[in-house]
Amino acid sequence: MANPYLQVLRTPHALPMVLAAFIGRLPLSMVGLGCVLLVASETGSYGLGGAVAAAGAVTTALAGPVIGRLADSRGQRRVLMPVLLIFVVSGVAFLFAVKDDWPRWTVFLAAGVSGACIPPVSSMIRVRWTHLLRGSHRLPTALAMESVVDEFVFIVGPVLVTFLSTTGHATSGVVTAFALATVGSLLFAAQVRTEPPPGGHESRGGPSAMRTPGLRVLFVVGASVGAILGTLEIALVAFADGVGAKSMSGVLIAGLAVGSMISGIGWGTVRWRLPLRRRLAGALVLLTICSVPLLLVHHIWVMVPFVVLAGVAVSPSLISSFTLAEVLVPRAAVTEAFTWIGTALGLGVAVGASVAGKVVDVSGANAAFLVATVAAAIAAIVVGMFQRLLHVPAEHATAPALVR
Repeated sequence: MANPYLQVLRTPHALPMVLAAFIGRLPLSMVGLGCVLLVASETGSYGLGGAVAAAGAVTTALAGPVIGRLADSRGQRRVLMPVLLIFVVSGVAFLFAVKDDWPRWTVFLAAGVSGACIPPVSSMIRVRWTHLLRGSHRLPTALAMESVVDEFVFIVGPVLVTFLSTTGHATSGVVTAFALATVGSLLFAAQVRTEPPPGGHESRGGPSAMRTPGLRVLFVVGASVGAILGTLEIALVAFADGVGAKSMSGVLIAGLAVGSMISGIGWGTVRWRLPLRRRLAGALVLLTICSVPLLLVHHIWVMVPFVVLAGVAVSPSLISSFTLAEVLVPRAAVTEAFTWIGTALGLGVAVGASVAGKVVDVSGANAAFLVATVAAAIAAIVVGMFQRLLHVPAEHATAPALVR
């Protein structure tokens, strides 16, 4: 039986698009950490570095749906190029503001503008897949592949930016991230044969994607999964530090991504008969269950396999969410729908990290894992209660993988 991922990559003009998007999305996992390392190197304050990175993360989350709606109505390339230009200019301003000790507000302003304009290649390529494979049983595999690539990016990116920032010049990590974003976005924009046509007035004048009730349910799921990821990132570092193995914190975080990536690969190879909305509910229940052992483990090497196990349910939750969003919202608002889920993820990460940090300070790392369990349970309950809102319309039920 042919490998489903190879079948997807054999789609005409797909391979150059995938390679360009991989380069273009690497900065998503590099910019925030690179900013922390640069600011800390220049000022000696990790707190200030974290605040600057948070400012960029918040503007990324808030601007995503706006950029997505513009891309739906005017076309991806016409929106991507000016967004990239603003991103590069604000990025250069950020570097000068930090290196030359400009007023503090200019550092935050530059970080916020560059965060708002980081090229949304990850959302755009998902829309291109829906354009190329709409109604095909290969579409869920393509979306699964994108989730796997996202996981791989968040394994490679932090390692790369940390290496560059700590072994070379302090600016090396951030400069490399901006360079990759520029090259990747230009290459991605050049893939005109895979670009979906703009929706024009239908997208610009039509209702927001968030008017679709099912997307509001998926927003809750995205926020919950983001809160889980934000919680685990903080709690795993605190756990490793608490057991005297802080150097192992990177291994634990990578284990989470590896578990998610492996399950995402497997998920995309299955020709599902179970309806999408029930798949999502099942993945969230599994995520809730798999997070419970983290509350009880107190040895670093015992924690590793349980972290991998917890990661197994992450990709299926996101894959099911993106696939549902594609079939629930009007075709002219798909980019906006995907960016709303991305916004939810970003906001969830910020909230989860903040709450988990406070719990760590008060009750310790193991107690902080409870934040992830509660977030997963909330998402599972919401999806279970509102299954009817996630019912796939009849016109999308023709493809085997997109059954009701």
